[in-house]
Amino acid sequence: METQTVSIGSWELQSGQSLDYLEPRWYAAYTSANHEKRVAQQLGVRSVEQFVPLYESVRRWKDRKVRLQLPLFPGYVFVRLALRDRLQVLGVPGVARLVGFNGLPSALREEEIEAIKRSLACGLRAEPHPYLTVGRRVRIVRGPLMGMEGLIVRRKKGIRFIISLELIQRSVAVEIEAADLERV
Repeated sequence: METQTVSIGSWELQSGQSLDYLEPRWYAAYTSANHEKRVAQQLGVRSVEQFVPLYESVRRWKDRKVRLQLPLFPGYVFVRLALRDRLQVLGVPGVARLVGFNGLPSALREEEIEAIKRSLACGLRAEPHPYLTVGRRVRIVRGPLMGMEGLIVRRKKGIRFIISLELIQRSVAVEIEAADLERV
């Protein structure tokens, strides 16, 4: 069996790898502190598909309460692009790098990003949560996240479903009804 090597810029790719290089996928762009919204705006100007999940937080100051829109994943903006177009992202002020291993960006799982988008679109209350690897595994049987598997934690009177992004080792907790879950 013969393999072909394709040279694109400074990258040499085997024939099986070239699809990953040309196919759009979701990547995590690591940003400077508190620059997520600004980076997302600049990516939009450059016509790069981007996603910055936000949650609402109420902060109490001395004289008033303020509602803030904060990023669910501080320091990260998610971008959908083919790796050949990575310079459109890396050239944006405030972007440090695309997250990956051995100098190569690693793609996020499509299901992880879609789960976060669906939960926010449906108005489910989400907030950052410490990354978990151990816990009770469940599957959601009803609702907008139907079919998702993950971990649950109890908080106060409710149950929270944990959506984790393995690549960046961050998690989001979404409030969910116990009746919508089954053990895996």
